[in-house]
Amino acid sequence: MRTGTRFGIDVGKARVGVARSDPLGLMAVPVVTLPRESAIDELVLLATEYEPIEFVCGLPLSLDGSDTASTRDAREFAVRLAEVTGVVVRLVDERLTTVAAQHALHDASHSTKSGRAMIDQVAATILLESALNVERAGNTLGETVGEA
Repeated sequence: MRTGTRFGIDVGKARVGVARSDPLGLMAVPVVTLPRESAIDELVLLATEYEPIEFVCGLPLSLDGSDTASTRDAREFAVRLAEVTGVVVRLVDERLTTVAAQHALHDASHSTKSGRAMIDQVAATILLESALNVERAGNTLGETVGEA
């Protein structure tokens, strides 16, 4: 397992959920939900502060695995993030992470309406935890954008 902080990113049209791992990659925690229009700038600041080894960005494929408009949007976001931060971005299939996040928050008695920002953070956390688990098992997940 590589050491170094990673960020999980759940890209949406209006908001971007962000989670962060500890430097050993043992756990992921929610960090913030950012407005989409300022998300790249805010992620640059977080990258400067935490010096992550990578961003793990959700790739919203359709249920049959094909690309959608949201898939293309996430790829464009990942390319831009890699360009401006100089940090590798790993694109990871995120099918059903938002649904899992909604269920987790519902089980914790958070309403969907009041918890939209939290749903984005939890989705980013679930995505990052999945990537960490795969890496701990000795595998790699997803495709990369930027230089390794």
